[in-house]
Amino acid sequence: MKCFTSDPASEPASVLYARCTVDLGSGKTRYEDVPCRNLEDVLGGFGRSFQILAERDIRDAYCDANPLIVNTGLLTGSSAMTGLRTYFSGYSPIKESRKGLPAAIWSTGSGNFGAKFKWTGLDELIFENRSPEPVYALIRESVDGPVVELKPAGHLVGLSTHAKMMALQNEYGSNAHFAAIGQAGEQWENVYMGAVALSTDNQLKSGEDKMRFAGRGGMGSLMGYKNLLALVAQSSDKIKPLTAEVKKVNINVVKGGGSARLQPISRGGGGGTWAAYDVMQVFNAVPVNNFRPQGNDLPEKLFRENVEPQFVIKSEACFRCGITCHNNVHEKRGDGSAGRFLAKFDYEPLNLLGTNLGIHDAAQAASLIHLSDNYGMDSISLGVTVSYVLSYNERHPEQPLLNGARFGEYAGIRELVEQAGTGNLPEIGHGSKRLSESTGETSYAYHVKGLELPAYQPETNPGYAWAIAGGHMSMGTYGLLTREGKSDMDSWVEGITRTKLQIVGFDMIGLCKFFDITKGICTQMVVDCIKSEFDMDVTAEDLAAAVRRAFLRGLALELRQGYEKSEYTLPAEVWERPNQNIKLPNITSPEFIAELQKRVWEIFEPELEGLLPEIGQKGR
Repeated sequence: MKCFTSDPASEPASVLYARCTVDLGSGKTRYEDVPCRNLEDVLGGFGRSFQILAERDIRDAYCDANPLIVNTGLLTGSSAMTGLRTYFSGYSPIKESRKGLPAAIWSTGSGNFGAKFKWTGLDELIFENRSPEPVYALIRESVDGPVVELKPAGHLVGLSTHAKMMALQNEYGSNAHFAAIGQAGEQWENVYMGAVALSTDNQLKSGEDKMRFAGRGGMGSLMGYKNLLALVAQSSDKIKPLTAEVKKVNINVVKGGGSARLQPISRGGGGGTWAAYDVMQVFNAVPVNNFRPQGNDLPEKLFRENVEPQFVIKSEACFRCGITCHNNVHEKRGDGSAGRFLAKFDYEPLNLLGTNLGIHDAAQAASLIHLSDNYGMDSISLGVTVSYVLSYNERHPEQPLLNGARFGEYAGIRELVEQAGTGNLPEIGHGSKRLSESTGETSYAYHVKGLELPAYQPETNPGYAWAIAGGHMSMGTYGLLTREGKSDMDSWVEGITRTKLQIVGFDMIGLCKFFDITKGICTQMVVDCIKSEFDMDVTAEDLAAAVRRAFLRGLALELRQGYEKSEYTLPAEVWERPNQNIKLPNITSPEFIAELQKRVWEIFEPELEGLLPEIGQKGR
């Protein structure tokens, strides 16, 4: 990125970002320095890529005109804590309107791929069209600037995400990091929920499959359609010396704000995202058996304190990050030492491939997470779609779906995951929306606008309806009731339309949400990091305005892709069968939702005018 101004909010065109466009059909590459149109372009991530996607008329995700955009945020690869994020954007195979049109989506993950990508000298990479043969892309630094080359990938076909990365590491060594799809993404016709795995230093040094994921929205399947199996980012490390300003911010991130509760128990934290089990169980709000908490203590079997005696659990962090938010689970040897690595326990996959399937055994849950990761599937979409199958079978014991598996039947559930991951069960691979429409029983398919819900009860979060990507990642209302106790209409309207949408800004700037999960990026900490790293003067108000425009542009894109206002709602089972076991105020009655829709759209709709350009390139 080249900066010729200290005021990017007023003079965005004086900031240029480095883009390479690759025509996968011909193998041709084009390099250019692109002037930014606005502060969203400067910040990066989906704030930039959604403006590119808005220029195209895409009617089918699997068409050559649907680009795969890989980019970073302004602070990716910087010395700011958590600045590791890579973004993958396109029109989604899995998220679609009732009219059958794909929605624009982005997915993001950490690991060290994003920093390596940024250090090659590129800010953005756009893949156009489709390769006739399997390829991977090598992105490397050179004395003349970044270079992108396509390489034959026949030797990678059929390998898991982890195996692809290890094969590429053998070829490219310690200065490279990787993004790869698994067998699920290769089977893109039958799997719409393919994820992109991102390599970590821990993984490459240990040889264990400790990956991070850009999971939501099926960007791994879009890569598979394009016959692009992996990306290699090869560069020397270029992190700047830590300034006093950024050091102060990083200490604050580790010790204060929303990240303190994610620290290991030994440091006074809750033990990572896994601690959400304990928090939610207080209200009987841990999803069980397809989002139907039963008011019992079954979720407590997967509390960390009850799992730890059987396994060795290591609280670990991403590269250069002091927020030790995830837990790697190993077998425990007879002498108490760590044996074989089993899986990484984060709250979402542990719940949705565990408790929500009726699986309360940690080893079984770890096995399902391991399969999902290595096949390269979004654990949220996979788990929620499988839980729909189990719920249907519970309701129809005489005519069950697929193999007839029921809640808690590990062998049958594992078979469903294996068959889906290898492309042999499109009923699951195409997601819960399509499956429920085929059965005619849509009320207990737990998706919103075609994208499966994360592991928070929808009864506690009507804000999901306006999220423009994964529910808890792009609309921060998931704690408005459970943590803040807000059940009144005014608080929910304010949260959805003002304060809680700001969390989506993290998916522009390159920082993990745990940088300050309670406030979004519109803080003095982010202002100080931008000033220190780039000598740019940006105010918190500038950031807030850019985040709001980017969010509303995403909302406008949804409407242009055929979403109707009636689709901004929750699964109907929420009010058709109110769950009396959840110990929280019931705020999802039909009357509440109707009034919420009315008031939210009254605020949003006038602001959508003029956010999208006239459509140019078409693809069907």
